[in-house]
Amino acid sequence: MTVPEDRIEMAESGDALTLDRMFEWLEKMPVPEGYRTEIVGGHIFMTPQRDTHWEIVLDIVEQLRAKYPRGRVKSDVRIDYPGHLNGFASDVTLMAEGAEKNAKGLWRCEDVAFVAEVISRSTAGNDYGPKKDTYAAAGVPVYLIVDPYTGEWHLHTLPKDGAYRGTARYDFGIEVDLTGTAVGLVLGTDEFPRD
Repeated sequence: MTVPEDRIEMAESGDALTLDRMFEWLEKMPVPEGYRTEIVGGHIFMTPQRDTHWEIVLDIVEQLRAKYPRGRVKSDVRIDYPGHLNGFASDVTLMAEGAEKNAKGLWRCEDVAFVAEVISRSTAGNDYGPKKDTYAAAGVPVYLIVDPYTGEWHLHTLPKDGAYRGTARYDFGIEVDLTGTAVGLVLGTDEFPRD
């Protein structure tokens, strides 16, 4: 892919790199349709939306929508998190009741009640590593990783001092009991497809 001169000039200008500037660049780039983009630790990741991935995301969204209004359930929406240049577009996000956007028109990470990430081979390391650590540091109460390659889900709860203290891991088909968390429901996994 050829980078237009104006982007080269911006990159060489010496101005401080910010999430806003990086997302402005992404908006100007010819990102292929069906790809989602996010910034993890200052690195830009573009991943194609696979059918299996989308089916799981949609399943989780539909289950959340049975309890929560549309305005609280988000998918692939930019939310900035603490740490070095972390602008995530999580697969599924549930905002806390009364959540409001900040002065820049973005949802605040402090208002995130739940995040679900569905594993893609190319970015699995982010979901299991830096993103998990960042969600914990931000105090996201519930983080669910769904892995269609292993047929497992991983639940992380009780964030404290930048780490999750509660963890559980089960196979697809076992329900994710979130009744004792900020989510307050049970997610079925028996219809999650595998890759």
